[in-house]
Amino acid sequence: MQTVLNVIVYVFSGMFIVLAIGLLFAYYRMRHPGTVLMAVVYVAAAGAALGYMHWWPLLAGLALTWVIRLMGLEPRVDREP
Repeated sequence: MQTVLNVIVYVFSGMFIVLAIGLLFAYYRMRHPGTVLMAVVYVAAAGAALGYMHWWPLLAGLALTWVIRLMGLEPRVDREP
């Protein structure tokens, strides 16, 4: 059971790191400070999950990024009617 949990932590940590790289690329293009904050939270959560080899840092990182989004630090997307 422990090896299954380790694989899940590795997979989700990898997805968090890929998401953080995408957010850093978005920051490079749009210069919105919220994207950097979310990228830092995702990388920190993935690093903590890999360091502790536990699932709860991933959940905490996801919750923190939602808090950042709810505070209004997510870039707005202009939609044409």
